[in-house]
Amino acid sequence: MQKLFLTFSILLSSTMLQAQETTVFKSGDDGYKSYRIPAIVKDKSNNLIAFSEGRVEHAGDYGNVDIVYKISSDNGKTWGPLQIAVDQDKLQAGNPAPIVDLLDPQYPKGRIFLFYNTGNNHEGDVRKGNGIRECWYITSTDGGKTWAAPTNITTSVHRPNQPAFNPSYTFKEDWRTYANTPGHALQFDSGKYKGRIYIPANHSEGDPKPAGKDYFAHSYYSDDHGKTFKIGNTISFEGGNETMAAQISETGLYMNTRNQQGNVRNRIVSYSNDGGATWDTTFYDKNLPDPVNQGSTLSWKKGKNYILAVCNAASQKDRDNLTLRISKDQGKTWYFNHVVAKAPAGYKDSYAAYSDIILINNKKIGVLYEKDNYETIVFDTVSIK
Repeated sequence: MQKLFLTFSILLSSTMLQAQETTVFKSGDDGYKSYRIPAIVKDKSNNLIAFSEGRVEHAGDYGNVDIVYKISSDNGKTWGPLQIAVDQDKLQAGNPAPIVDLLDPQYPKGRIFLFYNTGNNHEGDVRKGNGIRECWYITSTDGGKTWAAPTNITTSVHRPNQPAFNPSYTFKEDWRTYANTPGHALQFDSGKYKGRIYIPANHSEGDPKPAGKDYFAHSYYSDDHGKTFKIGNTISFEGGNETMAAQISETGLYMNTRNQQGNVRNRIVSYSNDGGATWDTTFYDKNLPDPVNQGSTLSWKKGKNYILAVCNAASQKDRDNLTLRISKDQGKTWYFNHVVAKAPAGYKDSYAAYSDIILINNKKIGVLYEKDNYETIVFDTVSIK
């Protein structure tokens, strides 16, 4: 009898662990062949809002792509109906980078910013100068029920030299392809830069180079709640692509970047001590293996210090072994390491790829990630120490 009870308890515990995972977006549902590029935020009412690209006709990056979202009011156990935030008709809208501005006195209930990019050609063609990527944002003051008209911020945060598309696009820097994050943006919650809205991004410069050496990571930010923007310094490493960031002190920022070259299969890490405007140091972090993929970051304040979390496919070969790590010393060491998703034996495709993370409470982190060769975007929770 005791053995039967023990067996039942083990099965029940296993079922409860599996039940934590919920499917948020599934390929083929709601008129979209594929969903990619997850991002997640929590609003002032503690609702979770999960965003992704809804790809209408196929799974490719370019084409008829909308930005869609769902809302959960129970910490990710269940999700509401699919809603559309941005629809560019037959053209591309992507790279959603949401952030909830909690510090604007004009909006005491908080205002959601959704930064995104649009494109009129494939990325490879834009890198060759045959197309344009533009930068926009929309806002919501009612928790995502409605959205204000889009604001084009291309001339403030991008440096294209494409007067054929717009006479204002005559920047000598000649940035071509362009993408936010992917994942959530951030807001400084204390210190000298309190209130700063910060969006990590990347761009290509000039003609294409082998191994993606024309890619560089950068950022843009606003110190007046979206009225104006400045561009942060470009990170010097060639091949800097998809990137996310987190506040790590009153003035400090941690940036975590994909190495598009693939010559070093580790994350590129950069530190700033002036709120992400300039960079003090950049290096390949040997503690963060990566297969040339996106990775997500998050931080929160505990006492006087910040806790830093990073989640990525911790493999130098495959998009697999999605691992959540937590640090108390600004990413120098990781005291908590938890495998969120790992492919079963014999699995041949990308099992766990892009992700974003959100703090549910002091004991739990939510992970929104692409699973099973991009067939679904699922939400899971991880108990943390």
